[in-house]
Amino acid sequence: MAAYFRFTDTNGQPRFVIELNDEAKIAHARKILSGEETHRIHIHGRIIKRPVPYNPGWSFHLDPLTIDFFEVAIEVCDASMQYVEDHLDEAGGAFLPGGHWCPWSSRLVDEVRPG
Repeated sequence: MAAYFRFTDTNGQPRFVIELNDEAKIAHARKILSGEETHRIHIHGRIIKRPVPYNPGWSFHLDPLTIDFFEVAIEVCDASMQYVEDHLDEAGGAFLPGGHWCPWSSRLVDEVRPG
């Protein structure tokens, strides 16, 4: 069963919603929110350039099958969510090669129910 989590980045707003379907990743996300997990707390995954109902206000979302958590990542995949939105047509080339996005300042803020 899917679970949905909201995260923020550098300035605390706006917020972006991800869908997790893997029970281990859902449990990991819940441990981050409870404070039990303090290392692999940032979100990464591959961008899909189309909106989804559970993530309103954005023209893209993260492929649930590719989402995971990290502690350290390479700089080439780092960008704020607003920067990705503003440059979405360039994502997947020199900007965010392969569509891989790993916002270094990403931080889960809560679990949400869609709808």
